[in-house]
Parts: sequence; C-alpha cells; structure tokens
Amino acid sequence: MLYRKIGTNANPQQKDLELSVITFGAWAAGGWMWGGTERSQAVKAIQESFHAGVTSIDTAPVYGQGLSEEIVGEAIKDLPRDQVQILTKYGMRWDLEKGDFAMHSKNNEGQDINIYKYAAKDSIIKECEQSLTRLGTDYIDLYQIHWHDKTTPIEETMEAVSLLIDQGKVRYAGVCNYNAELMREAAKYIHLVSDQVPYSMVKRDIEAELVPYCIENDKAILAYSPLERGLLTGKMKPGYKFGADDHRASIHFYKDENLVKVNAFLDQIRPLAEEKNATLGQLVLRWTVEQPGITIALVGARDAEQALQNAAAIDISLNKEEIDFITGHLNELKLVK
Repeated sequence: MLYRKIGTNANPQQKDLELSVITFGAWAAGGWMWGGTERSQAVKAIQESFHAGVTSIDTAPVYGQGLSEEIVGEAIKDLPRDQVQILTKYGMRWDLEKGDFAMHSKNNEGQDINIYKYAAKDSIIKECEQSLTRLGTDYIDLYQIHWHDKTTPIEETMEAVSLLIDQGKVRYAGVCNYNAELMREAAKYIHLVSDQVPYSMVKRDIEAELVPYCIENDKAILAYSPLERGLLTGKMKPGYKFGADDHRASIHFYKDENLVKVNAFLDQIRPLAEEKNATLGQLVLRWTVEQPGITIALVGARDAEQALQNAAAIDISLNKEEIDFITGHLNELKLVK
C-alpha cells in the first residue's frame, strides 16, 4: 500500500495525517441508498482491508442514519487505534427539520425521512459527540462538512470545528463537495487540509478549477466514487436491474446507451489490465490516483473479497505511456445525459 500525507501539524507532539491511497469508503456499509447491507460482512471487509494496508476509513452519520459509523466502530475496536485513520463528517441531519433542505429519502427500515444540510455551531458539537460514541473512539482524524449549508455562515461552521480541534476531539479539518470559491472562504477561518469530491474517469469536471486550486494551495483531493458506483468495473451490462431502493437506477450513467459506450471503452483498455494481471476496476483505480492533484481514492466494498481486490490496485504500476494510452481512449468517450 502507498500512503500520502495530507496534513502537517505545527505541534511536534501531534502526528502528521497520512492516509492510505486506497481508503475504505463506508457509505455502502451503512446500507442506505445501496439496497441494504450485511453487517458482519461489512465489519469483516473493513478489518481485512486494514490487514491489507488500507488503514483509512471514511464514513458519515447520515450513512444508514448512524449505522455506518457503528459498523466502523465495531470493526476497529480490536485494531490499534493509532494505526487507523477515521474520517467522518457532519452537517447532514435527518433528526430535525432545520437548515438547508437536501432531500426526501427512506431510512433502512423503509420509513420516509427528510434530510437537511445544517452546520450551525451547536449542531456540529452535538454531532461530534454522537459520532465519537458510535465510533467508540475519543478523537476523529479528519472531520469534514458533508455539504455546504447555505443557511449557516461558513465562519460559524469553521469556528465550531476549530473548537473541537482545540479540545482534542478532532485532529484535522476538511470539507466535502466544496468548489474552489467555498474552499477559499473556509480557509480564512481554519486550516483546511482536504476536499472530498466526486471524481472518476467519466466525471472529471473538477479538473477545470478545483484541481488547480488544490495543487496551488497544497490541499489534498479525496476522490469518491472513482469506480462510478460500479460502472467502471465492467460488470454492468445493458439491461442491468437495480434494487427498488438503489439510488443508481435514476442516474444517467447507467442508461443502456451509456453502458454500451462505457463497456466499449473498457474493452479497449482490457488488454492492458490482463497484461498487468489485474481487474478492470484495479486498473481504473490505479489510473485515478495517478491523476494530477488526486491524493486518495475512496472505494467501497460489501465484503472482504471486494475490499482486498480494491487494496491490490496499488500493486499495479503504470508508466506515463500506459497512463496516456488509457486517457487517450477515455477522451474519445462521449456519454449522453
């Protein structure tokens, strides 16, 4: 496994923050919007990942309305805490109707819920305490706002996180789904180390503005959905059927027309994967973390086998000519919306 530093602490008593380049994404582990989950398999997947060198785990309270964090807490309770990096989030509330409305959804029991983006100071402090309890730990390595809350000044939000850092409950501050403008504003009030955003072979819009900003200002980019929720594994064919509560069913990437185009592209790079004795998914992940400005790839897994396959992506080496070969074919791929 490779590890990359994303945060440097001025306090010599505090370790710098270093994450595994493949980080375990625990959204699917919470089941919410992914058609359910099997808890024991999710716990085993996290533990097997750790033993394969994936020491970093990304979760959030809203993933399963606390379930994902509980699963992560169960998985790490017998692991050395100082060798695990816990990344979680705040600012998505399903238990009060306040802030910036985000979506109607259903919980894991099928009940209707409303979710709000809310990042006021008191709410963040309460969320942090709840997350620490669910995770079974007394500190969070990277605490990230999940989505921008238009109803709360960024200054107030970052003031709350600064307080949690001063109290030792949080080590580093990050953001999620922020553009460069929002990052500039937040950086006035706190030392930000990272932005977690969607990035994949078929979703590269951040290359225009956010990537240059992060490179120039020494901010890490944590890329989520690098396999585009399974699209880039080559396992989805036209006519693929999603479960009733699987959010992917309504996303344009999974239209039959796009599945045909994506699979044609994957067929073009398949010989390279076979030459490397790798799966298509592993080749895609390795290409992703070799892109300028992309520091970490967050990858989910439902079971230990998937988790170990993801971890092994870093064992693949790609030279410049091979990266250019993949990118050249990728640039010819035109999907419909």
